[in-house]
Amino acid sequence: MESTSGGGRLAGRVAWVTGAASGIGREAAELFAAEGARVAVVDAAAAGEETAHAIEAAGGEAIFVRADVARAAEVEAALATARGHFGALHVLFNNAGIFPAGDGLAEETDEAVFDRVIAVNLKGVFFGCKYGIPALRDAGGGSIVNTASFVAVMGAATAQIAYTASKGGVLALTREIAVAHAREGIRANALCPGPVQTPLLEELLADPVARARRMVHIPMGRLAQAGEVARAALFLASAESSYVNGATFLVDGAITAAYVTPE
Repeated sequence: MESTSGGGRLAGRVAWVTGAASGIGREAAELFAAEGARVAVVDAAAAGEETAHAIEAAGGEAIFVRADVARAAEVEAALATARGHFGALHVLFNNAGIFPAGDGLAEETDEAVFDRVIAVNLKGVFFGCKYGIPALRDAGGGSIVNTASFVAVMGAATAQIAYTASKGGVLALTREIAVAHAREGIRANALCPGPVQTPLLEELLADPVARARRMVHIPMGRLAQAGEVARAALFLASAESSYVNGATFLVDGAITAAYVTPE
């Protein structure tokens, strides 16, 4: 049973957060720390060091571990480093992902682009679980939060075939892990955000036509903020969601619920 001790929703816990140099990952790492977690900040970019410094400047405890989540040996080593430094792991937030410009329709997308997206977005989650689950088991249980996407449950004519396939894979992988490890006190849930206002998406939507094409389908009329998604991740990571397991946890502003949006 997960701890419900005071001092913050993640007090006494150690959290692993990938893609923590920016966007949802950075927001989540800082939020988890503010809620009492000691945080392993994981990213392929050196900017992850800034996230760790920001946490420490705010009075939290963090280490930066540089790793490409698409490389099994790097993930295994990074998890060993985090576990060795903190002594345990209780939360895995496998969040790192990419969405390259060359990802489009099936006939347009190069095999190399497809392979790289699958390697980061899907295999990266697999590696985080493969090497992280033993640490959760040794800690007596814990929570896995894997970042999928609302596109894992619906299609889009603004094609992104590799990204969509990768996130669908994350959804299926998460369900199986949730069922397989439920009696070990290990929960796994798929966080499925709608479009989030991050530098990556802002670059994609710099074209007013491309932005309008997407915004018309969002009932709330705006993109999500990274902090809003991070707060959903916090819920799934904490004991507040102790009976939430194997969920497709949509944080999409009702996009997947809509047929016609407000005028």
